[in-house]
Amino acid sequence: MIPSVLPTYNRAPLEFVKGEGSWLIEKDGRRFLDLGAGIAVNVLGHANPELVAALTEQAQNLWHVSNLYQIPQQQALADKLVAASFADTVFFTNSGTESCELAVKMARKYWYDKGQPDRTDIITFEGSFHGRSSAGIAAAGSEKMTKGFGPILPGFVHLKWGDHDALRAAVTDTTAAILIEPVQGEGGIRPLPDQCLKCLRDLCDETGTLLILDEVQCGVGRTGKLFAHEWAGVTPDIMMVAKGIGGGFPLGAVLATEDAASGMTAGTHGSTYGGNPLGCAVGCKVIDIVSDPAFLAQVNRTAGTLRQSLEGLVASHPDVFEEVRGTGLMLGLKCKTPNIDLVNAGYAEQVITVPAADNVVRLLPPLNLTEDDVAEAIARLDRAASRVKP
Repeated sequence: MIPSVLPTYNRAPLEFVKGEGSWLIEKDGRRFLDLGAGIAVNVLGHANPELVAALTEQAQNLWHVSNLYQIPQQQALADKLVAASFADTVFFTNSGTESCELAVKMARKYWYDKGQPDRTDIITFEGSFHGRSSAGIAAAGSEKMTKGFGPILPGFVHLKWGDHDALRAAVTDTTAAILIEPVQGEGGIRPLPDQCLKCLRDLCDETGTLLILDEVQCGVGRTGKLFAHEWAGVTPDIMMVAKGIGGGFPLGAVLATEDAASGMTAGTHGSTYGGNPLGCAVGCKVIDIVSDPAFLAQVNRTAGTLRQSLEGLVASHPDVFEEVRGTGLMLGLKCKTPNIDLVNAGYAEQVITVPAADNVVRLLPPLNLTEDDVAEAIARLDRAASRVKP
């Protein structure tokens, strides 16, 4: 008999009832150090007092009115994002998947309005993940994502990661945009080198192609800057954001330049819940905190300490680990033993990690992880590694 919750997840036998900062409390009272943060979502930890206050204050006044009316909290968050980024305009969604759908529509509508309706192809890359909607799985293109869900939405060109010659050859007069994650998350924590992102921007400028960045997982302070592409000193035309922007409240956004968004006029897109007062009140507080230079400086200090400690962990367990990869507080442990074994051993040692492709275990902790948390994380991961040692 099928369970009442559709069984599309292989869930761990854990039931958390409370969260405090970087810690989760299971119903039996055990305390787990959370290095997953709800898959890079809880950027300020669990039950953050400032986010609780922002949500509670808004909840006592107004939850939802729809986008048929002006929403002051939405306007405030849009203004903050425009001021802090390359963007001229923002559309709010509920998730990264929804952000992908709009980004694809925006790019294609741009060329339609420019009188080039055949310019619809979007170039994407092996190992990518852009959500599980029709556009998202078509963009990723892997059999794992698409098998059984045909016919697949056409118009996506899939290239190998890092094949620069193939990329240049793939851009034709039917190419609308290039879509890429500055750091692949689900694909196994693979950062795009700064020089490659600069070359992508140059290629788009040469050919008029739009550059879409998927910062759903790597954005909102995760790499030590508000957005990951800032490290390369370039800007996209369109950017997808979600996860961390709501600090745990479902919230996403598409940021764009005025030119890239020019085709999206009244009636071309919509969302019932996107940009609602509750989500945007929380999002405003998240952006206020995470965009503070002092906060980002602390993220980089913590990331340096964690990375150095993980390098030591890898050296201590050469039969278990191959390398540390990633940037900021978006790190991966490339495993020699099955990565899911380490994740499960972590549960036994009461530390939460997240599996990814390429036999990698992801570490995506809250951005306000403390020094004591880092030391405890390494101790627990060390014990977990000893459990799976061949």
